[in-house]
Amino acid sequence: MTPRLLAARLGLAAAFAVLIAAAPMSAFAAKAPTVALKSLADLPTPLPYPYDEKADAEADVAAAIKKAKAARKLVLIDLGGNWCGDCRVFAGMIEQPDLKAFVDKHYEVVTVNVGRYDHNMQIPARYGINKLNGVPTFLVVDTKGKLVNPNALFALTDARHMTPQSLADWLAQWPK
Repeated sequence: MTPRLLAARLGLAAAFAVLIAAAPMSAFAAKAPTVALKSLADLPTPLPYPYDEKADAEADVAAAIKKAKAARKLVLIDLGGNWCGDCRVFAGMIEQPDLKAFVDKHYEVVTVNVGRYDHNMQIPARYGINKLNGVPTFLVVDTKGKLVNPNALFALTDARHMTPQSLADWLAQWPK
């Protein structure tokens, strides 16, 4: 049905509401920054080891949620392990100045060590994820505690084979 025919049948306001509801969320997302880095091979080495194995994940996540609420940001819960190359690539990438500014503006980032899927698994379970299909796994949580990326949790488990720009584009899907 064309928008014109829909408008005639439902009225202009109703048609607009239907079209907005049917639009992909990416239509309303923030614009991704243009990343200067053209290849992940150009990341500074050594890559970071982002997961503190002795950290109190519960306290860290709670603190990130509190900060995000105060700043009206999303929380990016990064579940992974220092043994994971893709986790380390992502950690190095979000430290790049052009992407770091975007991440700092839109997200409160918290890293959670899940070891080899045997530590801190209560964190993803809280959002209905009882099994991780790989790491890194990213939970994007809004200020109300709702998981906003349920269909894209495992999109970066192959981060080392992606482009720097595709990582930036992925991060830009949820901020408004």
